Amino acid sequence: MAGLLKALVSASEKAADIARLCRHEEPLFQLLVAEKTGADKNRRFLQDFKTLADVLIQEVIKHDLGTEFPELQGHIGGEESNEFTNAQGETVAVRVCGTVGETAALLGSVLAPEQAAAELLAAAAHRDVVLGDAALDGVALSIPPGDLAIWIDPIDSTNEYIGGREDVVPVDGISPAGLCSALVLIGAYDRCSGCPVLGVINEPFFRRDPLTHRWQGRYHWGFAYQDTRLCSLSPPPPPRPPPRVVLSRAEGPGVRAALDPLCGGRLLFAAGAGYKMLCVILGLADAYVLSEGSTFAWDACAPHAILRALGGGTVALAEALRARRVGDTGPPPELLYNCPAEGMVGAERWANRGGLVAYVHPQHLEAVLDALVAVPGL
Repeated sequence: MAGLLKALVSASEKAADIARLCRHEEPLFQLLVAEKTGADKNRRFLQDFKTLADVLIQEVIKHDLGTEFPELQGHIGGEESNEFTNAQGETVAVRVCGTVGETAALLGSVLAPEQAAAELLAAAAHRDVVLGDAALDGVALSIPPGDLAIWIDPIDSTNEYIGGREDVVPVDGISPAGLCSALVLIGAYDRCSGCPVLGVINEPFFRRDPLTHRWQGRYHWGFAYQDTRLCSLSPPPPPRPPPRVVLSRAEGPGVRAALDPLCGGRLLFAAGAGYKMLCVILGLADAYVLSEGSTFAWDACAPHAILRALGGGTVALAEALRARRVGDTGPPPELLYNCPAEGMVGAERWANRGGLVAYVHPQHLEAVLDALVAVPGL
């Protein structure tokens, strides 16, 4: 099972390389955007984009994990369908082929006449990743890969990735928007229980190298299964008043008004569900609250697993508030990842309907739920 952790980290590193490569070729990048339509469109955004980087990264991760762990084949899901529409209006099913040349030819049918770019992407898709992280070799995990399934978000915060802003000034360490919020998320969950077990978050655009000015990334991982908790990060510091809560800019006035006094009048805002959950993981925020069903299983699975490894979790907000209102004093219900919503189609089958609260310290979760329990409509 330690091999699966290394495989997930390696896949995230290869994914980050591809994401950086696509941003580096700016004229090409403008050609790599296709608008999501129909059942795959995220209704929260006026325009939600699918990039070739999204599709290729997802297929690379599926290919690499499925090749190394055949028991995972058929149990690796993600945000994107693998179909991409090229400039001629033709639909191409993007996948990793048997050789670099075959993959380059397939990608060339999307990128024509940019064959050189197709060859660069194909080379990146087939490149072996060498991890210089000896600590991963000593990690012993206790669940067979055949008991797990995978959720992938190839580039979380796609809009920020497309926009590419680097000039956003952080507020209390949290960037309200910008390229740094574009993340690669790979999460594993127990097929039977739906509980998140293993998560990897990769930050492809963590910082620019001061000498080469090229982007450098970093990654974080966490494992939580039965009584075992392992994480690449140190345990969180003790709780501090007042709690710091991060929200989406689209969050409604009722939620803002309820949380503002709890936070001493200083709410924080950021883009990207994965990035906001990462802010909680890193201790930059104490909780992330979302009252809408605008996140999905692939957004939350990986960071949720890391939060569990740190002693926290991600609660289904609407269910937690309903339980509180009827006097249920049991643990609030956590998000699960193996049950599609009945009667829904496309991405909405996997929406986290009713919102969520991500946290590390249970005291902060309790404070947030207390503040929100009387908000109408939640």
